[in-house]
Amino acid sequence: MPTYISLVNLTDQGVRTMKDLSRRLQNADHTFSSMGAKLKEIYMVMGEYDYVVLAEAPDDATMARVTLAIAGQGNVRTQTLRAFDRAETLELVEGLP
Repeated sequence: MPTYISLVNLTDQGVRTMKDLSRRLQNADHTFSSMGAKLKEIYMVMGEYDYVVLAEAPDDATMARVTLAIAGQGNVRTQTLRAFDRAETLELVEGLP
């Protein structure tokens, strides 16, 4: 399955309700799995973003639906990137002039 990296920022609502983080993470796991995707890992980070999320989904449309469902709860804003592993990258550049 394709890999995705999401850069996540908490909204004001998300910061105010941090005590619910455990429940929100469980809901995120459920949202991913119910849509055929996999939440691989979440990292809380310091800097411009609050979290980095690693996920897998069968296609871009599925990942977009997952992202919209999670962001629609009002706790986070996301920027999602499609990531290509080494093998995928080598396949992409194979045959370039």
